Amino acid sequence: MGLAHSPGRRTGLLGAAGHSFYMASLYELKPRFQTLLRPLAQRLLAAGITPNAVTLAALVLSLAMGAALALWSASVWPLAAVPIALLLRMALNALDGMMAREGGLASKFGLVLNETGDILADGALYLPFALALGAHPLLAGGFVLLAAASEAAGLAGVATGAGRRYDGPFGKSDRAAAIGALAIAAALGVSLAAWIDWLFAIFAALTAATIVNRALKAARGTR
Repeated sequence: MGLAHSPGRRTGLLGAAGHSFYMASLYELKPRFQTLLRPLAQRLLAAGITPNAVTLAALVLSLAMGAALALWSASVWPLAAVPIALLLRMALNALDGMMAREGGLASKFGLVLNETGDILADGALYLPFALALGAHPLLAGGFVLLAAASEAAGLAGVATGAGRRYDGPFGKSDRAAAIGALAIAAALGVSLAAWIDWLFAIFAALTAATIVNRALKAARGTR
């Protein structure tokens, strides 16, 4: 599912009234990631593991990682574990959809579980992470709220006939990459206190741009 865009409309942020804008996202790499994971998906299906179980595993992983960050916010090891947890979560997120489609196990309940689980997982991990780094609570909460809204904007495309929107510039994969990089820097002892609020303000602005981009494409109602 690549990003839909119209040639010649990349230069402006909003372009002409009613037109969306193209912004690249790491989500465009998902097909290659899925190719690497396909053998594992087939083994999981053969073992009787369902896509919904994989979806729940991703949510439990994020909840556990968020709890560790909240309980041991002064320790280095939870920060060092964040990039690993995010990579595992991305793998699980790719696996559940692939297993559902290729195993003939897609269901409406699975779709609801997947979308709801993603939003809950983001909040469960990103809020305690931001607070552990000393971000202002309003910025941390605002970022999490905007992240949830960006996924809702993506789902709006389903209702308008534009399909589920995964447009950037700061989709789920992009957020994971940015948070993972921050976690690595913090675990290595890089001092973030002086500019952590600025970073989360930038993350929030990029997420807001993602909401606008997805909403405009959903409103157009074409894939």
